[in-house]
Amino acid sequence: MAGTPLGEPGSAQHIVHLVSSGAATSRADLVRELGLAPSTVSLRVQELVDAGLLSESGEGASRGGRRPRLLRVAAHGGVAVAADLGSHHARLGVVDLGGTVTDAVDLPHDITAGPESAVDWLCGQVDRLIARQCEEGRAVRAFGVAFPGPVQPDTGRVLSPSRMPGWHRYPLRDVLAERLGIPVTVDNDATMMAVGEHRVARPGLDHLVVVKAGRGIGSGIISAGRPHGGANGSAGDISHVRVDAAGDRPCSCGNIGCLETVASGAALIRELARQGVEAADTGDLLRLVADGDPQATTLVRTAGRHIGTVLSVVVNFFNPQAVALGGVLATAEPLVAAVRGVLYERCLPLATADLEITTTVTGVDAGLLGAGLTALRHHLPTSPAAPAPQEASAPA
Repeated sequence: MAGTPLGEPGSAQHIVHLVSSGAATSRADLVRELGLAPSTVSLRVQELVDAGLLSESGEGASRGGRRPRLLRVAAHGGVAVAADLGSHHARLGVVDLGGTVTDAVDLPHDITAGPESAVDWLCGQVDRLIARQCEEGRAVRAFGVAFPGPVQPDTGRVLSPSRMPGWHRYPLRDVLAERLGIPVTVDNDATMMAVGEHRVARPGLDHLVVVKAGRGIGSGIISAGRPHGGANGSAGDISHVRVDAAGDRPCSCGNIGCLETVASGAALIRELARQGVEAADTGDLLRLVADGDPQATTLVRTAGRHIGTVLSVVVNFFNPQAVALGGVLATAEPLVAAVRGVLYERCLPLATADLEITTTVTGVDAGLLGAGLTALRHHLPTSPAAPAPQEASAPA
């Protein structure tokens, strides 16, 4: 059986994951997947049905004997509000147990201004989403946040984020939980992107690297079917790996010559300006590439080679089954092609023999999915069965 990304084998989280991913559609399927006694599986399934997390109806195909009843994730079994934060924007939405995103919206917001104003703004947006779910009869179980910087795994504290003064050691999880009155999880944005892509689009892969290439650069790692954040939450931070092409360019982290200084969206926009080409943001940069602008296209292709150079070390060391490129820059085909070319050129043949190098399937919702599903994972009832939660109160 593949690595278990949600809870211990046979836990409520694991059973809901197997049903939501399609790996199990009946109690008999769960018996085969889990290797537990039918009576044990039946008890745990009934607990989840009683808690409103699963529904059981209809009849499936018979494999001999009685036709099994079909299990599904309950439509109103509970949702999480989720936020995928960037340095200058945020994407918010609602994620259900089946991995569906609703009410998603992209909003401008500068979190580099400091944590207090960011928390005030974020709580206002979340309160509105919670109120909408209450009106629709959906129980909000938790709030999940994908944050653009390292996050201490056990405490939900932000640690030493680049370009964001005032955030170091800020207890974001606890502050949000106290303000909102619901459970909160906080993790790194690239890690949450990897979780979303893995859970929803690639559940059969145990070893996966997902790259977030946008205004900055990061990567999330799935190892043995689980997200790997490292000892202090900084695993996958390829943005601050030194590359020869960056020379002595100063980086926001305080070092020099980091990948971010030559391959991030912010770096490419600065370089275009030096060449006399106006691009207000990464959207403008991508429009230039789509229009065939030679300067923009060359810069994006070169950035892809720099990213590929760093990733070649990751691939040789970690030996993943797939590298998926996400973030706004991954929509530029010259960048994706350049990354792919460098990986095949520089990696060991054994490491790339079965390696899939592609773009994310979940696209702009990867981070939302990861944050929302992680929040739900931490706040599903475990045995003995717990009652369904009270619907979150609409803000006054």
